[in-house]
Amino acid sequence: MHRPAWAEISSSALAHNIAVVRELLGPTQVCAVVKANGYGHGAVLAARAMIAGGADCLAVAIIDEGIELRGAGITAPILLLSEIPEGTIRAALEADLTLTVGSLEGARAAANAASQLAGVYRVHLKIDTGMRRQGVGPREALRAARILNDCASLELEGVFTHFSVADGPSSEDRAFTARQVDLFNRVREELRQHGIDPPSVHLANSAGVLGHPASHATLARPGLVLYGYLPSPGLAGVLADRGVALRPALALRAQVVATRRGEAGDRPSYGRRRELTASSTIATVPFGYADGYPRRLFDAGAHVLINGRRYSLAGMVTMDQLLINCGDDDVRVGDDVVLLGVSGDESISAEDWADWGQTVTWEILCGIGARVPRVLVE
Repeated sequence: MHRPAWAEISSSALAHNIAVVRELLGPTQVCAVVKANGYGHGAVLAARAMIAGGADCLAVAIIDEGIELRGAGITAPILLLSEIPEGTIRAALEADLTLTVGSLEGARAAANAASQLAGVYRVHLKIDTGMRRQGVGPREALRAARILNDCASLELEGVFTHFSVADGPSSEDRAFTARQVDLFNRVREELRQHGIDPPSVHLANSAGVLGHPASHATLARPGLVLYGYLPSPGLAGVLADRGVALRPALALRAQVVATRRGEAGDRPSYGRRRELTASSTIATVPFGYADGYPRRLFDAGAHVLINGRRYSLAGMVTMDQLLINCGDDDVRVGDDVVLLGVSGDESISAEDWADWGQTVTWEILCGIGARVPRVLVE
């Protein structure tokens, strides 16, 4: 690394989180979701750690993510979570990626592409039970399943759906999720009555794993929970009741690269947004919004940790750097900075960033820039 700013990814934390999920799921298999660059943790690094930690298979959102993992030598089954354009199906099959089909047109396209190649290729059928994003409607599920099942070049390995409010705390949210489960099970029963019974059945995302045991089926697709975060605070009790806790797997670290003395009345950084109320040491940290530190955290009163102490931002976040108000403390070039993680008795989590930025934890993690090196640690 040539720039003192990096992300540390704990393989032991990932393995721990997989073990927690396995305890909740029992015999249900784990499909670790590593899309969006492994939720910002680094796709290849996260995928390898997930498999080593006990995941049975992997899932990605787009074909290029799957091809990247295959190029890194990862041989575990990889499921594409959404239907892909017809012109890319051949490339997906040649990369040994498991297709998802979510429409009649997609079923025909998958059957046609597979029939032009040697071998038999795995495919999963996605049922839309209320998300209204992708997936074949319940009334068309049997027709789509027959197209896939009747193709000698395809193995209809799985059938699944996706929840929209499984992390919601309200009775309405829970009732809607229960209706999704019920509708999905009715579609499955219709398929079985016509002799179609794929062995891999999956509904549960992270929230389903934690809060909806009826959705566990034969496979689950946890994402956020594997990286150490809850989909919603209301699900914390599920883990507390079992005496277990998740461990965030990612820490963002840097070092101070410059210090300047600012006088009372100075207004550091672009826009001169914040006035120093007293003479203060301003520390420059080489991490900015191009690295995933949102500008909106400035107005929200965000902090960083330097040498185990908490400090606020002295000025607006810039593309490559942060300016930190260290008061009269003795902060020097090379001192340790923690943007996410633990320093001494203090800690800052991705949930803190999400609260400050009025967004969700997923966006914070996935927003960590590609130029931030990911380093695997134990």
